[in-house]
Amino acid sequence: MKILFFIDSMYAGGKERRLTELMKAFRSNAGMQFELVVMHEEIHYHEIFDLGINIHYLIRKTKKDISVFFKFYKICKNFKPDLVHCWDSMTAVYSIPACTLLNIKYVNGMIVDAPQKQNVFNKNWLRAKFTFLFSNIIIGNSKAGLAAYSAPKRKSFFIYNGFNFNRTNNITATETILEQFDIKTKYVVGMVATFSEYKDYCTYFKAAQILLKNRNDITFLAIGANTESSSAKAFIEHNYMSHFRLLGKRSGVESLINVMDICVLSTFTEGISNSILEYMAMAKPVVASAGGGTDEIVADGQTGFLVVQSDPEAMANKIEILLNDAELRKSMGLKGQERVRTIFSLSHMANSYISLYERTMANKLADIKN
Repeated sequence: MKILFFIDSMYAGGKERRLTELMKAFRSNAGMQFELVVMHEEIHYHEIFDLGINIHYLIRKTKKDISVFFKFYKICKNFKPDLVHCWDSMTAVYSIPACTLLNIKYVNGMIVDAPQKQNVFNKNWLRAKFTFLFSNIIIGNSKAGLAAYSAPKRKSFFIYNGFNFNRTNNITATETILEQFDIKTKYVVGMVATFSEYKDYCTYFKAAQILLKNRNDITFLAIGANTESSSAKAFIEHNYMSHFRLLGKRSGVESLINVMDICVLSTFTEGISNSILEYMAMAKPVVASAGGGTDEIVADGQTGFLVVQSDPEAMANKIEILLNDAELRKSMGLKGQERVRTIFSLSHMANSYISLYERTMANKLADIKN
């Protein structure tokens, strides 16, 4: 089977990590041949260079560069894939003409979040409604995401992200990390996410400062692109700044998670969060905003706590409960790790994609069971 993967970028992000792990898993399958088309030159996940595959850089000159359609058509004509799998709303649009004209199966993987509200002013919603019409199948990484976009049920399927436990090997020693970032407090709490409009750092930082009003034994980490920006710093009162480490985009995030006692994800919309999977795989208890795909990962009260979105008091309360109970932290962490091993394994994700691809080629979608 020949597959052409098409993605807007390979920056440090959830869907990019998922595609990277999927390609690594496919590389050992003799029946899978694939190439990658990416629309930006920067590659964060350098592992893909070790796969020995063709990588096509399809760079736009302007936002409305229609030559992308022709260039992608040419790539498809030369490679002759059995199916094209796009990974975001922009590449979903660019895939349509080539797949239609060359009779290539079109796998639409643009659903990676689960917004609570949709309207005609949301470009992703508009692109979804348009591209769904041409898609042979639609894949979301959560049930909540498919429901949020009202994806047509007859051709929509969810496949959970898979975590590669090999990533937990060769962890940098805790003492080294603590010394590197001058962390001397008893506890460390952290959040791994890009500082953006989709992540609710405001609530996380407010919750942190609520706790710091009454105790000084915690350091709070923020890890991800732009977390070191002036916009991020503006949420933190000057007298509390010494208790924060705003680290920006980092590689080797597993070593940083390893020093955390509690891991947080404060967000407005989420599909299946790779950050939460990383937390749980590292046996860390989670405090996360309820809603979307997060409800499908975190077993509330068992592997962590789900809190109402944008409620710093509630978030601070759950963090403090965990800080004050070492046994609960350990128990939740171990249960979360086991949950990742059984439900969110890399092998399960890869096998689910292969099964779906094969049935798509055989036009037997009605037989697929999630």
